[in-house]
Amino acid sequence: MFDVSNEDITQGPIPRTLVLLALPLVAQNFALVAQQVIDTFWVGRLGTDAVAAIGLVIPIGALLTIPITAIFVGSQVTSSQHVGADEEALARRTPVHAVVLMLLISTVLVGVVYFFAEPVLKQLYPTASVIELGATYMFGWSLSLVMSSLSDGLESGFVGFGDTRSAFLVNLTAIGLNVVLDPFFIFGWGPFPEWGVFGAAIATGVGYAGGGLLAVAIALSGRTSFSLRRDAFWFGRDMFGQIIRTGSPIAAKNAGRQIARAVMISIVTLAGGAAGIAAYTVGARLSTVAFVPIQGLSSATTSVVGQNIGADEPERAAAATRFGVLLGAVALGVIGLFQWTSPTLLAQTFIPEISGQTLTWTIDYLRILAYGYWAFAFIYVIEAGFSGAGRTDLSMYSTLVQYWVVRLPIAVVGVYVLSMGVHAVFWAVTLSNVAAAIGLFVFYRFSTSRGLFSESSESASAD
Repeated sequence: MFDVSNEDITQGPIPRTLVLLALPLVAQNFALVAQQVIDTFWVGRLGTDAVAAIGLVIPIGALLTIPITAIFVGSQVTSSQHVGADEEALARRTPVHAVVLMLLISTVLVGVVYFFAEPVLKQLYPTASVIELGATYMFGWSLSLVMSSLSDGLESGFVGFGDTRSAFLVNLTAIGLNVVLDPFFIFGWGPFPEWGVFGAAIATGVGYAGGGLLAVAIALSGRTSFSLRRDAFWFGRDMFGQIIRTGSPIAAKNAGRQIARAVMISIVTLAGGAAGIAAYTVGARLSTVAFVPIQGLSSATTSVVGQNIGADEPERAAAATRFGVLLGAVALGVIGLFQWTSPTLLAQTFIPEISGQTLTWTIDYLRILAYGYWAFAFIYVIEAGFSGAGRTDLSMYSTLVQYWVVRLPIAVVGVYVLSMGVHAVFWAVTLSNVAAAIGLFVFYRFSTSRGLFSESSESASAD
């Protein structure tokens, strides 16, 4: 049902191809959200300190995994362009190089976490029990990154080749194993040791190891477009360099975004206290769920654009980007409408006992966020189009401007100059999203009229 050939991507109907590629990725992202919810459910049985410890680790983990995400994107873009150019031997080698890079980075991260996790956490949280639990969980989490290198690296190959169904099966296996093993490793059910929060992290790692083994089995079977053959294991410094160069702007982009988010949280805390941070957190979590479809669509767009750039079909690459923007804007517009009309229901679903100022501000923030949901289709899909063309630097510049030039200044001026309180932060988020969407759209029209995709096709052919 979800079979999409390379010919479909470079010659077939764009709407059908893009939707079929995106659907498994959307389902995969929903499964990841479900995994996080179930993890929290089991860890919550250990007490509030355990939940606080994991919550403390999440933003640090997001920063530490930036290089791995960059390698994934670099591999996906590079392999998809090689596929489009009928250079399948190079396309097969790219994900294998990505696996090696991910293994090296994740192994270094294990050492960094082992020596520095506890001192860093002490700077963020004063309670000793939470710090100890957080450091323990973080070490187990770092080990899981090593185990996920195989599945993540090969997944970049599946997606780059347009085989999102195999990528979905690999992730579903990893998530399924994680969900099943969580209580066994956390509570010591049966013959398993009782590891507490460390067990939650190890269950994740074992899940990824299982997903990695399935990825190898699929790639060795020869039944999919991306397959592991002997020539895939010929290593070259140039290919390592190409993956790193393509992914480096993504690393800078994500670093800028995560640091800006940390600053925003500090502003929210100062402006609104506990009620403000609770409202901000509910909005952030709901928007994460709402963005699941657009994240899958943007990843599919990157592969479609990359293959068409490699196949010297710049017009199809541009058409895929335009259709992705339209489809995403409609989908997120519907989600935003539901959020705007049902903010109380959504707030009480997340925090059943919510009331008073916290409820009022949460309702306000959910409605303010809803005004700008459509903008994320423009942001995510146009950036995906640029990335597919090998211009990952453009999405980096866009994100840095969105967060550091628009969002943070609006929040600071609104809170400290105009005395708007926490609402200034709420509006800063939506206004920066809308500004980024408009700016990207204008730049996209300008750059494509000047032959951006055509130049990328010529450059890919020359490489």
